[in-house]
Amino acid sequence: MKIAVAMSGGVDSSAAAALLKEQGHELVGFTMQLWNQRRLINTDENGDPLPSRCCSLDDVYDARRVAESLGFPFYVLNLERDFDRDVVEPFVQSYLSGETPIPCVACNSRLKFASLDRMAVSLGCDKVATGHYARVEYDEAADRYRLFRGRNHWKDQSYFLWELTQDQLSRAYFPLGDMLKSEVRDIARNAELYTAEKQESQEICFVPDGKYSEFIDRFLAHEGREGEIPEGGEIVNSAGQKLGEHTGIHRYTIGQRRGLGIAHEKPLYVVQIERARNQIIVGEADELESIEFTAKGVNWVAFDDPAEPVRALVKVRYRHDPAPATIHALPDAHARIVFDDPQRAITPGQATIFYDLATGEEVVGGGWIIKE
Repeated sequence: MKIAVAMSGGVDSSAAAALLKEQGHELVGFTMQLWNQRRLINTDENGDPLPSRCCSLDDVYDARRVAESLGFPFYVLNLERDFDRDVVEPFVQSYLSGETPIPCVACNSRLKFASLDRMAVSLGCDKVATGHYARVEYDEAADRYRLFRGRNHWKDQSYFLWELTQDQLSRAYFPLGDMLKSEVRDIARNAELYTAEKQESQEICFVPDGKYSEFIDRFLAHEGREGEIPEGGEIVNSAGQKLGEHTGIHRYTIGQRRGLGIAHEKPLYVVQIERARNQIIVGEADELESIEFTAKGVNWVAFDDPAEPVRALVKVRYRHDPAPATIHALPDAHARIVFDDPQRAITPGQATIFYDLATGEEVVGGGWIIKE
């Protein structure tokens, strides 16, 4: 086949390319230039750039070296404007609204995969390959492409792919879906690739130090929008009693315990963020638990919009253990999810994903958690 390969400059995409090349496929490599390093937003107090291990110019260089080593053409797609509009700005606005966003889902499905998929179609490629730990299978009886978790559940990345359409899944190819990380590194080592020992980034690519609120402050200041930086306000309990002061709602997230500056006989956690009143509501551990929530932007992967309630295992964040729940489809791509047992820290702005109840392997669908 002729395959378009997404090259991030990391070991996973490098090993995927090496594996496909060994299998005899015709490859065309693409790297997406996403974050404009020249804007100098990510600098420390001395003006020096903060270190980054993802989506940097060094990663573009590493991806090019891998393509040259394996002997296939390589191109760079400049998507900086799209990335800023579709990923960074929504990330900032979400935090300013009192949510805790996860931009990697929208980036993977709406920007990276969508852009590469369009390019692949224009070049006559049969498939679009990435280094994601996930699996796609075609169900001939249902005439439908199905999305599954990676065999290695600890590295599974199906959580980031639930927005993919049937058309996109028909061309998606994930060569690493059945592999362990150690096996992937062995492929890169055997191919003598420069990226074989490269460490992976655990942070959002445009926030390399992981300090989200500080990035938002720098971003807004750089854009001349200092007036949008949230002011401080009250920290209150669920009864409305003032317990302290906060320094801006974008510095807090549901479930947070540290940094509240409040002395209390029992540990207190952020249980709600109220932008309209500029308040942080705190409570004890049991106040973090919820049994139901609403999701928007729901995409059903395993079937079309269901007419009856769906039983599934549901995750409410990437490292959450899926829990049994009943999903009620609502109009306008919304859904009401009711867990069998209360779950901790269900957070607006995060993605939720639904897995097959029987095996926990197939992605049934997903959506975005919203405020009630």
